[in-house]
Amino acid sequence: MAAGLLAFFIALFASMMLVVPVRAFALRLGMVDLPGPRKVHHAPIPLLGGLAMYAAVVIAVLLAFHGPARAQIAGILIGATLVAAVGILDDRGLLHHQVKLFVGMPLAAGILLVTGIRAQVFSTLLGGRSGDLLDAVLTVFWVVGITASFSILDHMDGLCAGVAAMSSVFFSLLAYLNGQMLVTILAAAVLGAATGFLRWNFKPAKIFMGDGGAMFLGFLMATLGLKLRFENASYLSAWLAPVLILAVTIFDTTLVTISRVRRGLLPFTTPGKDHAAHRLSNLGLGHRGAVVTLYFLGATGGSAALLVSYLSTRGALLLGILVLALILLGVAYLERAPYERQERTASRAS
Repeated sequence: MAAGLLAFFIALFASMMLVVPVRAFALRLGMVDLPGPRKVHHAPIPLLGGLAMYAAVVIAVLLAFHGPARAQIAGILIGATLVAAVGILDDRGLLHHQVKLFVGMPLAAGILLVTGIRAQVFSTLLGGRSGDLLDAVLTVFWVVGITASFSILDHMDGLCAGVAAMSSVFFSLLAYLNGQMLVTILAAAVLGAATGFLRWNFKPAKIFMGDGGAMFLGFLMATLGLKLRFENASYLSAWLAPVLILAVTIFDTTLVTISRVRRGLLPFTTPGKDHAAHRLSNLGLGHRGAVVTLYFLGATGGSAALLVSYLSTRGALLLGILVLALILLGVAYLERAPYERQERTASRAS
């Protein structure tokens, strides 16, 4: 636990302090997010905040972790560096948006596979090469899906960082309870970095994390989900817990995907104010109320993950069905909520 606390405080302090020079650097480079019809801010805001979180996590992990799994730590940091770099290049306008989705994210997932980090769903059920192959495919799908979901979640001040911080609380707690030091330290570092960044990013934001930061957080969330293991929990609980911890971003992505597909739009390449937070805000909660509501839902999902780790297979199945039903009901309800419609010709994800 001491190592986890050390990682948290190092990342927290580093993130808060590094935002200042990173913000100045972004302004000097002219890397700012300009206001527009699909944006919620009304003045140019510096990007590159993700660079501060990236540095904070790397520093914290390197200083706090002294275990034997150095190859996996190296693989995680290399993959995180890749997605952060791709995201920053996209923020700069130097990459087509599809490169990050179809090249950067799958390649980062491949790095995890090389270092032995993968899903263990089909290999447990089927065994043999077929199980391993299906798990490799599931790993790529999971990493790309969660990374992309955080990429499009970064559309309101404090939302993406806060949701990542809330998820990290439960990843760290469950990992600690199951004796997983690497996951505990990594989750604690992400918690510290995201919380420190919120000092500057909560409404009214003075800096944005940009796609580099959002993809970085999403990749680490996906990695934590793959690494989380339970000693005594049922098989179903083991893979359901990460889904519950990340329920907010999965819910938002499901809502956006269904809503945009029904309108003939591409979910990850069409920006717009039709996310869960936008709709909650339009229902009367306002910007901060919508963001805090999603924090609360993140805490609820994390608590459900903590509960499921103690349930039998039957209990986990019933809880999973209940959560799925609630997600679908939430999607059906919010899809009818007011939002600002976007054009078919839009081309950048948000």
